[in-house]
Amino acid sequence: MASVQELIIEPTDGRTADACVILLHGLGADGHDFEPLVPALGLPDSLAVRFVLPHAPQLPVTVNGGMTMSAWYDILEMNLGRRVDVDQLRASAERIHSLIDDQIAAGIDSRRIVIAGFSQGGAVAYEAALSCAHPLAGLLALSTYFATADSIDLAGANRRLPIEVHHGSADPVVPETLGREGAERVESLGYPVNYRTYEMGHSLCPEQAQDIAAWLTATLV
Repeated sequence: MASVQELIIEPTDGRTADACVILLHGLGADGHDFEPLVPALGLPDSLAVRFVLPHAPQLPVTVNGGMTMSAWYDILEMNLGRRVDVDQLRASAERIHSLIDDQIAAGIDSRRIVIAGFSQGGAVAYEAALSCAHPLAGLLALSTYFATADSIDLAGANRRLPIEVHHGSADPVVPETLGREGAERVESLGYPVNYRTYEMGHSLCPEQAQDIAAWLTATLV
């Protein structure tokens, strides 16, 4: 099941996973970027969670002068609308759907699979989770935006998917207005949304890690 395209962290003490979190990194990073978060969460022993941290492909990114880097899709303009290559974004979302299928084939109930993403990875997470044909456990959107809000094909299986959205109040990369806008958009579509903001930039903070752990515990109980 594992491949060079993703980092997989199994539950401690050799336990068999009965839940899964698929966590997507941001632009220019890779799956190892969030590897330290897994032990920092301190999830309770009652949870046996497998973390799947995929690595994005290498793509030229227009706003970075066409430089090739780890990216889920090309960003065409750095404006508030974040004009992106939607076809590439959807191709990345389809890859996440394949990872979900892999987890189901490995014995994980889809209703115990959480999709999470940071920044660019969060935009893919929105698309992947809300268009997934399998019912999921939840969506965690971190310092991100809902890039395909106007064109996404929402799946009926996840029309009540719990969504947790976090953003830094001083984010210089993805302004908080975009994070709040995404949360308000999915809430207007009928999804249960919880929005949290933190005094930080484009990153994670210890208080947020505690909130993520509490949300995952409640979601996967």
